Amino acid sequence: MGRTKLAAKNITFGYVGQLATALMSFILRTIFIHRLAETLLGVNALYSNILSLLSMAELGIGTALNFSLYAPVAEGNTEKVKSYMQMYRKAYHTIAIVVAVIGLSLVPFLQYLAKNSGDIAPRDLRFYYLIFLFNTVSTYFVSYKYSLVNAEQKNYIQTNINTITKIITVFFQIMILLFIPNFYLYLLTDAAVQLVQKIFVNSYLNRLYPYLTDNDITPLTKEEHDEVWKKTGALVLHKVGDVMRLQTDTLLISSYIDVKVAGHVDNYTMVTGTIANFVNIIFNSVISGFGNLIATESKEKQYKAFKVYRFFASWVYGFSACGFFILLQPLIYLWIVQRYGPEWMLGTFAVYLLLTDYYFKGDRIVLSNYKTAAGVFEQDKYLALIQGVVNLVLSIFFVQKIGLAGIYVGTVISGLIANITKPVIIYKVCFDKSAASYFIDSAKYVLTEILIVGLLFYIRTVFMKETTIMSFAVMIIIVTVVFNGIFCLIFHNTEEFSYLKNIVLRKLGKA
Repeated sequence: MGRTKLAAKNITFGYVGQLATALMSFILRTIFIHRLAETLLGVNALYSNILSLLSMAELGIGTALNFSLYAPVAEGNTEKVKSYMQMYRKAYHTIAIVVAVIGLSLVPFLQYLAKNSGDIAPRDLRFYYLIFLFNTVSTYFVSYKYSLVNAEQKNYIQTNINTITKIITVFFQIMILLFIPNFYLYLLTDAAVQLVQKIFVNSYLNRLYPYLTDNDITPLTKEEHDEVWKKTGALVLHKVGDVMRLQTDTLLISSYIDVKVAGHVDNYTMVTGTIANFVNIIFNSVISGFGNLIATESKEKQYKAFKVYRFFASWVYGFSACGFFILLQPLIYLWIVQRYGPEWMLGTFAVYLLLTDYYFKGDRIVLSNYKTAAGVFEQDKYLALIQGVVNLVLSIFFVQKIGLAGIYVGTVISGLIANITKPVIIYKVCFDKSAASYFIDSAKYVLTEILIVGLLFYIRTVFMKETTIMSFAVMIIIVTVVFNGIFCLIFHNTEEFSYLKNIVLRKLGKA
């Protein structure tokens, strides 16, 4: 099966899975807010964030090994695949132990991280956290096997397994919240289903790739071993910086403001994250395809594919960001604030900063995905670390000056550092070209976004004088028509637009 067909299959299954899990997660969150204490929502967000921080122990080993698998998988070199997978397994078992040790060492400090945790006893704070920790640690004993599935461009296998698991988990958690609203049972249900899933995945992938259980494995050569760890060494800095920039906001909110506010923010990030997951299915599904393309095609063909990839990302991320600027606050009002009170609504400035970062993240995902597929890790190994330091310093300073919005000042500024530097590196290393055209295109996309958002804000004053379900639905239609109509009008003469249009026409012709 070709790269395009595999990518299409990955995207199709990804969308079906994301639609199912997004709907159920929305229902679950609504019931959670209604049936459990407001503070527990903040604790749930805080612990999820802490465990994301602990994932820093992975330190990029998985990314380096995934890249190393592309060539032997494309060549059908099973013996070399076995050698890399053996190395991967040993590394991840070690990581599981490291995460467990670091995670346990944080237990005495939990009550200081959850500011104003109300009537939740310190003992309960600890036990809740240990359940989260168990889920994370146990994942490392199985997840490494997915690297082979993804290297073969069969991401849909992992997507389908995760979708089924999520649906089962959310179903039982909804039942718990409706009939026995207890946070312990809520967490233990998730842990039990995930444990069964991990046992199944281990057995299923062993049957799918029986050579993974072989004991007769030729060790990697010193050169191959050193190459993986050289890339991992560069990725360590990427990983540490990414964690400092992307995984500290909730911790700062909980520590400097209030653990309840962390729960309020989590409602917003759940909405934006759900849409981002839909968008990222497309862009993440083609990483392995890019890895194959880079291993087999010329730089000129790679460059043309990248430009189309980037154009489409700017279109889709621009559309979703535009929708959020116009409709996110009204959605939160209709969903939560109307029933539970205005304290669940975040300040407008903080929300707009959050959405500004969301928009520019679209470009960063394109750049990061291509860098990952191309194995370009060392050239900007200090960049993420610099971003992380900038984010922490600015966020801690501004949160004490202007509150929640201050945290997102640091997030936006530190993110833009990558938007400026990564294109220069990729164009030079991967395409032997200047990045000037990239920044010219960026200016066009940003100005188009500002123009459309400004126009739609004016239109909203006419069609959404009151926030109702009907006016919200009308604005969804208006945003969709106006954004896509203007975007097509401005960019319809570009090569990238023509390429995408031809793909659509071919698909319709086959249909």
